[in-house]
Amino acid sequence: MATESKYPIDEREVDISAIRAQGAGGQNVNKVSSAIHLRFDITASSLPDDVKERLFALNDSRITEAGVLVLKAQQHRTQEMNRSDALARLQEVIDSVATPPKNRRATKPTYASKQRRLQGKSLRSGIKAGRGKGGHADE
Repeated sequence: MATESKYPIDEREVDISAIRAQGAGGQNVNKVSSAIHLRFDITASSLPDDVKERLFALNDSRITEAGVLVLKAQQHRTQEMNRSDALARLQEVIDSVATPPKNRRATKPTYASKQRRLQGKSLRSGIKAGRGKGGHADE
């Protein structure tokens, strides 16, 4: 799973703070700050401009209007595991927009495919035209 990322995250650009996790957790839930709140300022990051633009183009509710990507990790019991989980999820988001989308080239249907389509239409037309001409008792 350890594939090399095109744009690795510089941890100095990430603001990580520990917060108390929500939900059930037993005796430690109100004492231990095991959840991680990660903030990544997209505009101030060292990412290339085109990657930043594609990040902003994502319709993601985790990106604030100020251009900060906010992730909360509270899946694991330990702060270290939640920290690595948050960083991995941030890397996934960046990797998802790292490569620009391919431009679509318009193509025309071939002559044979047009003929097949028209042949199918005329066949269907013949089937439908044969309906309703006698043979029914309720007419």
